[in-house]
Amino acid sequence: MRRSAGHDNSNVGVIPVGAYCNTPLQTALPEGWVLKNLNDACNIVMGQSPPGNTYNKDRSGLPFFQGKAEFGVRYPTVVKWCSKPKKVAYKNDVLISVRAPVGPTNIASSECCIGRGLAAIRPLEGTDYLYVFYYLRSIEHELAQMGTGSTFKAISGSDVKAILFPLAPLNEQKLIVSEIEKQFSRLDEAVAALKRIKANLKRYKASVLKAAVEGKLTEGWRRCSSRTAPNRKGVLQYAPTESGADLLKRILAERRKKWEKEHPGKKYKEPAAVGAIHELPLQNELPKGWVWATIEQVSNNVQYGSSSKTSVRSFGGTPVLRMGNIVEGKLTFNNLKYLPKNHAEFPGLLLIRDDILFNRTNSPELVGKTAVYHGHSEPCSFASYLIRVQVVPLLIPEIISYYINSSYGRNWIKSVVSQQVGQANVNGTKLQALAIPIPSVKEQGKVVEEVERRLSVAEEIEVEIETNLKRAERLRQSILKKAFSGRLI
Repeated sequence: MRRSAGHDNSNVGVIPVGAYCNTPLQTALPEGWVLKNLNDACNIVMGQSPPGNTYNKDRSGLPFFQGKAEFGVRYPTVVKWCSKPKKVAYKNDVLISVRAPVGPTNIASSECCIGRGLAAIRPLEGTDYLYVFYYLRSIEHELAQMGTGSTFKAISGSDVKAILFPLAPLNEQKLIVSEIEKQFSRLDEAVAALKRIKANLKRYKASVLKAAVEGKLTEGWRRCSSRTAPNRKGVLQYAPTESGADLLKRILAERRKKWEKEHPGKKYKEPAAVGAIHELPLQNELPKGWVWATIEQVSNNVQYGSSSKTSVRSFGGTPVLRMGNIVEGKLTFNNLKYLPKNHAEFPGLLLIRDDILFNRTNSPELVGKTAVYHGHSEPCSFASYLIRVQVVPLLIPEIISYYINSSYGRNWIKSVVSQQVGQANVNGTKLQALAIPIPSVKEQGKVVEEVERRLSVAEEIEVEIETNLKRAERLRQSILKKAFSGRLI
């Protein structure tokens, strides 16, 4: 039997600002509400880890939750069971994470075993479990601040019991919960719509890259440039004077000239061309005037980054770009680490504008992400998990980056990747053998122009979506704050 929580009217009235050590600051509770310790309205059951040999995935015993890792939006996901539980939560108990991290909550959907990372909060008679659940969510940030410990943050059972809890009459609790869920339902619909748009934008960006490397984005330009009639602005358009094949010849000549200048007296080795072993996905559909070329043919240098140990910023250090700095085809300069400016591998490993960076080692879904370096406020280097490709100046590096980041590039990566203990790898030799479709110099510029125009619009929309998602989360917290200060109903 649950014992009555009781309403002690001596707690009703004006509450000094700051009296809530872990709740929103306010000056008064609504009439009929009482301020209690959580322990006065709920039983608190601290979790305890059962013997390791009682864990199983055979559904023997009770579902077992160790901590926040199993939490979902409202209910935890069962991934293991326990045949000899030490501490048990019942259906509709509020589960709260009490260590690493402190504060997140879920609701037990059935009887379950709880480990030491959780506590079960079991409302007494007169207290609605969803009222408790939403209240704890309203103060999650404050609860996190209560955590102590050097290795990881945690709170004790006495901390949980001492949480101050504004208890409304039961009928008001139910009205408050109903209103929260009504408003959250509308908010959830809006958030779901925003996430659908975000997912569609991701597909749209992928389709832009695919159309770019297929030559579809510049179909109109090619038709127009093949005529001598004036365009809509009255400017005459002339047929291109150089095809992709002509360009490739020039690139190979420039490549050889540069190499022989840097290695006088040595015999030049011709780069490997596209051969019969290459499976060319667009072989029968390559636009007129385009040509296939290997990365080795169009590059002067393919180089691994530094494996030297980096550190957080020291005065006068050189930033080192790592695989985490490549995000959706672009470079970010966040969370940088550094090497000394006088590092022995410099200047040989300093990046130059228009270098392509290819992520050679990562998880299977992320290996191969690629971006072009356009410079930074200070010279940068790159880490060993990245490969730098320096292309012959006659080729715009984005043409290679678009292809590798497109669905064609992703399929190529899947076909050549080697797997090593959870990490996927594509080495420099494989990268140099990759065949890329190359248009004429003029069309390259048009391809980049069209891709950047479309992607910039998509990115602006993404920024707006992220802004609105953050606004929705702030509104969610605002609803909760109003609910537990008596201003929602």
